[in-house]
Amino acid sequence: MTTLEPSDYAATLEHLKRQVREARYTAQRRVNTELLRLYQSIGQTLLQRTESEAWGSRIITQLAKDLRAEFPEMKGFSPSNLKYMRLFARAWPDRDAIGQQAAGQLPWGHLMLLLDKLDTPGLRDWYAAAAVRHGWTRDVLRHQITTDFHEREAAASSNFAQALKRTDSELAQQITKDPYILDFLALDGDAQERELEQGLVDRIIDTLRELGAGFAFVGRQVHFDVGGDDFYLDLLFFHTEQLRYVVVELKTGKFKPEHSGQLGFYVALVDERLRRLQHAHTVGILLCSDKNDSVVRYALAGSQAPIAVSSYDLLPAAEKAALPSEDELTRALAGSGDE
Repeated sequence: MTTLEPSDYAATLEHLKRQVREARYTAQRRVNTELLRLYQSIGQTLLQRTESEAWGSRIITQLAKDLRAEFPEMKGFSPSNLKYMRLFARAWPDRDAIGQQAAGQLPWGHLMLLLDKLDTPGLRDWYAAAAVRHGWTRDVLRHQITTDFHEREAAASSNFAQALKRTDSELAQQITKDPYILDFLALDGDAQERELEQGLVDRIIDTLRELGAGFAFVGRQVHFDVGGDDFYLDLLFFHTEQLRYVVVELKTGKFKPEHSGQLGFYVALVDERLRRLQHAHTVGILLCSDKNDSVVRYALAGSQAPIAVSSYDLLPAAEKAALPSEDELTRALAGSGDE
């Protein structure tokens, strides 16, 4: 027997499902906010008590044991977590305002990471707001902090202000970085362009994470026939928030002025052949292993296509600084040969 559904049944079902999801999300947000207020309140109490020498680590351990015995169904009352609560109360002291702050919208694990990795209140608030805005997981947040995302965001040299209208140029600039950190590729500095390109495609999830929110992968070695001549652009992405194609070209050497001409050519092709009326203007991002900013500035001044030039690093700056220099390696190898 066939059941006849009303014509508006499917639409009504979708509407109700959306209401349920929104209610669940709101409830989860409220629970999270109340939990953070509780942790902040406990932290404030501990701040006040631990000013006395009598409230040292031994008492914190005992307090954790007693709280867990009283509330066995609740997680979060370990000695280390109580100490994080104390740090949390010191970092964000206004209990009533926590629900209106970006920190109050993050899970506790994110906040512990912020407290672990950052000492500056302004930076903690900046990363908390960015994590909320972009929906970063804890692992992504850790990566962004480790690679100094706040210094790299929108930092690429570009001619967007000259090639695009003001509001569009500001939006396009926001999707750039300098440098891009490609540590997930596990390549050395002698890698060829095709190796770099293949690695980015093989690790496309990591690539999209490093490019930033909104990027979707379209293709690699995208082919264009121009009057019988074949051309292949390295990587093509589409930015789903800004509704624009982003052409990415890779150069393993130092930036040269002719690179901007090649990328401008590809940007023009995509803009003419793939862009729709509802799309924003196509932009290009050239990634190179090194660049002279003065040369980049002059090269971009002569280009009509909207282009940004960024460098890429195969290791974060902190890890690069920790590596031995070539001279140190040479001395170490020479010394080992004498033994």
